[in-house]
Amino acid sequence: MPYEVTATRRRPQAFDQLAGQDFVVSTLKSSLEQGRLAHAYLFSGPRGVGKTSAARILAKALNCEQGPTSEPCGQCSQCQEIARGNSLDVIEIDGASNTSVNDIRELKDEVLFAPSNGRYKVYIIDEVHMLSNSAFNALLKTIEEPPPYIVFIFATTEIHKVPATIRSRCQQFNFRLIPVEEIKRQLHEVTTEMGITAEDEALFWIAKEATGSLRDAYTLFDQIASFSDAHITLKDIQDKLGLAGIEAVGEIVGLMASGATGEVIDRAEEIIAGGVSIEQFLIDLSEYFRALLLIQAGIERESLLGYQLDRFPEKLRRAFSSTQLEFAIEELLRVYRDIRFSLNQRFELELLLSKLSSLGKRLSPEEILGKIEELRSEMRSQASGGPQVSHGASTSAPRPAPETATGKKKSP
Repeated sequence: MPYEVTATRRRPQAFDQLAGQDFVVSTLKSSLEQGRLAHAYLFSGPRGVGKTSAARILAKALNCEQGPTSEPCGQCSQCQEIARGNSLDVIEIDGASNTSVNDIRELKDEVLFAPSNGRYKVYIIDEVHMLSNSAFNALLKTIEEPPPYIVFIFATTEIHKVPATIRSRCQQFNFRLIPVEEIKRQLHEVTTEMGITAEDEALFWIAKEATGSLRDAYTLFDQIASFSDAHITLKDIQDKLGLAGIEAVGEIVGLMASGATGEVIDRAEEIIAGGVSIEQFLIDLSEYFRALLLIQAGIERESLLGYQLDRFPEKLRRAFSSTQLEFAIEELLRVYRDIRFSLNQRFELELLLSKLSSLGKRLSPEEILGKIEELRSEMRSQASGGPQVSHGASTSAPRPAPETATGKKKSP
């Protein structure tokens, strides 16, 4: 049997299998159960969160031999044809490849023909925002008053590019980013299915790197599983993908806290010589400082910190103030943006590390003003405790008149 990538093998085949989209699932199932079916749907949201899968499941629910139903059987000929992608009544169109008004005119002619075998003729247009303005205008009348057997399902990652005239004619569903915990749970199920083992931290790292996209998580998981030899560890991921690792980054931050500029630069050089790119090193360092800033704000959730709280030493949690951490993150992000235009990336990094090595001594403008005010108060208190100097008329006794050369006192 040929190998099938995880994203394809685990594509949802029923509404209940859609991860992290509870609102969309409950609304679609309720409308199917009540028979409140729209003639046009618009699914929007980030990549890899289930928009196209939801469109296929909806088409299956509409044409299932037991339907329309909120739980398509998956066994009838209609369900199986839609799952294989060869149903004559479910037409998937790539909006990026069919952008012209002529493509829409052909579609308008096709909708006049009734479905071949199913109950509905379903058009799924992916990346619909890629259509031209003329194509959108040609589509308006068709999606507003289509034949009763036609259902349009549009999917897009850029809802703001879809004209308001199109959006107003569709039921809109906004798909959300999938939480890290849910992605991690799905990855754990994959490891069980494939018979491989994985460290909890390794799965969490994959889920975090996916940034809310389950498809991206599956793709990254397949890549890592291919070199992990049936056991996925965070150490292997760091070595093979060129990551600095939290221990190494924590060591450098500790050296920064002690002001050891030379040791900081030497340790960074060892990490880069080991195969970590300068860009990735900046990313790892900024994530560590971000985690310290969140910890100072009282946040301890692993999904936000990126690692378990005990991976950050107690000494480093108190080494810098929130103002100093904010400055460090700003500098790291600035250098990351500018480094692609630098004449020498290594010089940029060394200058940044030298700045951050004195991070513990850096004061914010507010703190400087506070120090100045403290010095002023101290000077005032010292002045008030010393001898008073009168600036008015003298009330002291008159001084004796000076003597002349003959010893007689000179009259005033």
